[in-house]
Amino acid sequence: MEKLSLPPLRDHCVRVKMLAAPVNPADLNMIQGTYPILLPLPAVGGNEGVGEVMEVGRGVTGFRPGDWVVPTDAGFGTWRTEAVCGADDLIQVPKDISLLSAATIWVNPCTAYRMLHDFQHLQPGSTVIQNGANSAVGQAVIQIAAALGVKTINIIRDRPKREELVQELRRLGADFVITEEELQREGLDRVFQEVPRPKLGLNCIGGISGGLVLSQLNDGATLVTYGGMAKKPLQVPAKSLIFKNITFQGFWMTQWKRQHRKDVRRLNSMLTVLCELVRSGRLTPPKCVQLPFPQYSQALNATLQSHQRKHVLLM
Repeated sequence: MEKLSLPPLRDHCVRVKMLAAPVNPADLNMIQGTYPILLPLPAVGGNEGVGEVMEVGRGVTGFRPGDWVVPTDAGFGTWRTEAVCGADDLIQVPKDISLLSAATIWVNPCTAYRMLHDFQHLQPGSTVIQNGANSAVGQAVIQIAAALGVKTINIIRDRPKREELVQELRRLGADFVITEEELQREGLDRVFQEVPRPKLGLNCIGGISGGLVLSQLNDGATLVTYGGMAKKPLQVPAKSLIFKNITFQGFWMTQWKRQHRKDVRRLNSMLTVLCELVRSGRLTPPKCVQLPFPQYSQALNATLQSHQRKHVLLM
């Protein structure tokens, strides 16, 4: 941790006091140099978080002191107490949601929202299957899908206290929760007596787990890969392409935001829907471990471990 001087506040800039900033695996990948975004050094870590506007330049009309804001793009550097940035680097979030919800709403819930809306026309009663269901994105998928009336089949890895996790996901709205081992052993025939085969599969793991999602999809379905936590390639049988006509797509929320950066109305529309779900209690942030900023090393080390809660730094 270092103490740095802030740059001067220019006409179209904003001074922001950071309030809370999560530590995500992608943040660590960026530090390790394995993420698609590599910042020039020296750089500040952290891609997600919420801050409060403290001061605005003379040319800024969209923000005022006291507003809560989140960075529009990745690479902002949220692990700091204050920042001076361009006004167009920020988007406002409402202050009538919790600090934790505001700090975690702009990456994972947005990823879940876009995947549920952009790849298949899902109607009430449709089915989605996903692996990594206990991840922050997976939990958002469960809740947003439930709000849409869409059924979810949720794959998790076996672990100690598995049943506690199963009940936690069901409380969020998960319809079916099954481990990878159970799926390999038993299949989903009984599940498909209650719901149709999925039109959409979401894969954040790859390897065997991604293949399990793929094998359960309906004809003409779409498999969206948005992560590769297993660090193993997705194996695609020829029959999935030839006989089942499965479409394969990749999704990266950062790229989507950059492509739509100037479409402020669309960005705000997505944020408005998500915030309304938060207000109504239908979208809750993942259970987090909140730590004072000076304890950042504890948060970094925990994020490197398996089966850990999301850690959020409080500035």
